[in-house]
Order: sequence, then structure tokens, then C-alpha cells
Amino acid sequence: MASRRKFIQQSAVAAAGWALLPSTSWAIGSNGFESKRPPLAERKFSSEAVEATIQRVKKQIADPELAWLFENCFPNTLDTTVELEIINGKPDTYVITGDIDAMWLRDSTAQVWPYLPLIKEDKKLQTLIAGVINRQKHCIQLDPYANAFYKDVTKESEWKSDITAMKPGIHERKWEIDSLCYPIRLAYHYWKLSGDTSVLDAEWVNIIRLTVKTFKEQQRKNGDGPYTFQRTTSWATDGVPLSGYGYPVKPVGLICSTFRPSDDATLFQFLIPSNFFAVISLKQAAEILNTLKLNAALAAECTALAAEVEKALQQYAVVSHAKFGKVYAFEVNGYGSFHLMDDANVPSLLSLPYLGAVKSGDPVYAATRRYILSTENPFFFKGKAAEGIGGPHGGNYTIWPMSIIMRGITSNDPAEVKKCLQMLKATHADTGFMHEAFHKDDPTKFTRRWFAWANTLFGELVLHTHKKYPAILAAKL
Repeated sequence: MASRRKFIQQSAVAAAGWALLPSTSWAIGSNGFESKRPPLAERKFSSEAVEATIQRVKKQIADPELAWLFENCFPNTLDTTVELEIINGKPDTYVITGDIDAMWLRDSTAQVWPYLPLIKEDKKLQTLIAGVINRQKHCIQLDPYANAFYKDVTKESEWKSDITAMKPGIHERKWEIDSLCYPIRLAYHYWKLSGDTSVLDAEWVNIIRLTVKTFKEQQRKNGDGPYTFQRTTSWATDGVPLSGYGYPVKPVGLICSTFRPSDDATLFQFLIPSNFFAVISLKQAAEILNTLKLNAALAAECTALAAEVEKALQQYAVVSHAKFGKVYAFEVNGYGSFHLMDDANVPSLLSLPYLGAVKSGDPVYAATRRYILSTENPFFFKGKAAEGIGGPHGGNYTIWPMSIIMRGITSNDPAEVKKCLQMLKATHADTGFMHEAFHKDDPTKFTRRWFAWANTLFGELVLHTHKKYPAILAAKL
């Protein structure tokens, strides 16, 4: 989105720099750093389990700045972005991304994801996440091709002039496979952890039906399908060629994604990380449908489609790199063309084990990881401030903290995890929060002051490290 791409020069922590956040007064934390959380009365939601986790983990973090960052970032989604209501007797939770007042299906799942393990000890938190699932069902039924929505259906989108089938209540209508995968991921793991089946109702079955229908349309076996998108813009990555259908693909069983999770247009529409995500999501949907005896025929459709996409991935996703051997391509078209790179957003090639799509020990993934974390990847940048993956969305020479976080979460090397934490600690530009992207040589040049997904994901990395490599946190970085 154009509104995400403007770099901000942040020379110091100034009140003006945080005008977008719902608070301008801060308390002094126990570690001597100034807390960046809103005062308790101004927080959107409070969870006893989250607060207890913050206090418990902070005691195990020897580095005071890292402890401060964790306390600021981990609860940021709950502090600033959620709106929980009871509508028609059911919880309904609207989740904005931060400085953009809209709910992305992807971001809203990812923003509450790190809180899932705590729902058994906090029923209020469980209700909030059930509300996210219910709101996502409403959004998908409105339009399975849209990526972002408003709570207020009368609100006028800044993208109302896009040449696509815009409807009231839609913020943006970019077709991205992962937009339909993330809600399944959230519902599946919510069910596994809580045992609650109330959200897995007839509406949920209908969104799975819509998901399968949309995925099949975007296999492009019977023509180009119903979706097109064009925008009047100078940003090439917001435009879709050939009357909004994108460049041709050969119908080989993979699913087209007109846009990447970064909201940038794909070059070749078979986006490999998102197709991997679709496979695991369809299998999860089938498990729910079968176990709860909701719809055996639809479960069989999910299973068959997952198998078809998985088989196509085996045939088309792996390519040969002169230096790294067999690696996963980022995008392919089924005709033999492929695109080698990785993008910072999730799903990415780097994030495949995090999503449960491949094993971290998979030799092709291991080679791919070496490739994408090298300068052979055109969007891997090394600078004075840090090294990491960016992407066209943030601009050249910009690193996404999200990619550094994901590198740490998917690493099996404690030295690499420590390095990731050190880089994140060094690049928050004295704000106490993560950002969307920063310049490789100057972290004070960054995009998005208030990006809740990156903040909460950072908290997830700290929790992951606390569980897997506690010795890293027990010493100063």
C-alpha cells in the first residue's frame, strides 16, 4: 500500500513521532527505561495471562533494553488495536493493523497468534480470539478475494477507484492466497488448544466452501476466473498487467496469487510459499470437518485439493541454483519460468517451518535458507545497522524487522538467534517498538511507527527464545 511506503526520519523519541498511538503519557519501567505502553485506562484490552507472562519472562531477561522492548511490544496488539463486542450473542473482534484503520485477514491472525497458548488460563482472552475468528468469517463471506476490511461498512475506502469489484466494507481487494489460509490456521489451533467448537459453525463451513471454490477458480483450469485488479498508480507493484489478470500461467494444479503477502503484485502468479501454506491449511480444514462431522464431502474436497497442490509443488517448486543446488523458487508460472528471491512478509520461503509447511531439516529448505540469507537473494541487504530480507514493498536497501524475527524463530543455531536479537535491539531507533522496514545503514529511517504485527511477533521471538534457548536471555546481549 502506498501509505505504508513513506519513510520517516526519526532522530529521537519525540511526542510528535507517536501522535498516531492512543497515548502520550508514559510510566517509568522497573528497568529504568520509559515504558511505551498506554496507561492502563487507555488500553483496548487487558489480559491477566499476558501481563503475568510479561512479568515472568522479564525476570529471566538479563539485558534491560531487551526486557523493555519485550514489555512494550508483546502486548501491543491488545493494548492498541482490538475492539471486542458481543454481536447477536457472539464475540466479535475487529483488529486494526496499527496506523492503518483496517483489518487484514492475514495481520489479524498473526497479531493474536502469540496469545493462543494463554487462552486456557484466561477466558477473556479466549473470547477475544473467538471474536477474531467470527469477524474473519464475516469478512470472507463478504468477499473471499479481498484482503482488508472495515468494521464500518459505510466508510469510504481510499482505494474505491480501483478497477475491481469493490463493495462497501472492503478496504482493499488484492487477491492473496494467504488471506484465506490464515483464518484456517487461527481456527484450527484455537480449536486444538481450547476444545471450543462454537466458532466452527455453519458460517465457518461456508467460508471453507468459499475458500475451496476460490482456490479452484485460481488454479485457472477453466479460463482466467472471475478476479481482475487494476489501479491507477505510479507504483509498479500495485499494478496487474494484461487487463488485471496478470501474466499467463499454465494450469498445472498450483493456485494463482495475484499479490504477495506484502500486498505487492506477483511476477509469476504461482507464489510458492503461499501454495505451501494452502496445502497445510486445506489439510487442517479437512481435519476439523471430519473430526466434528461437519461436512464429509467438503472435507474430501479439501483433502483432494491439498494433494493436487502438493503434487504440483513437488514437480514445479524446486529449481537448481548454480551455487546452492536444489532450492525452492519464490514464484513460477508452470511454463518453466521461475523467480528466485524471498520477501520479508509471511508466508515466505524463510517462514515455511514456522507455518508447519515443511520440516526445518528438509534439505531443500536448508539450501533455500542459505540462499535467501545471502547476497544472492536480491532482497537480502547487509548494511551498517543490520542484515536481513526486505522486498519491493519497502524499497531498495530496506530491511524488515519481521524477516530478522522470522530468521530467529526458524533457526536451530543459538548463535544465530542471539545475533537476530542483537540486530533487533540495535535497530528500533530509540522508539521501543519494531517497524515495517528500516534502511540498512540507518534505522532512524523507517516505515510505520505503529505496526502491531511486527511488535507482537517480536514478543513471540522472545518467548520462543525463553523456551528453547534460555541461556541467551540470561546474559546481556
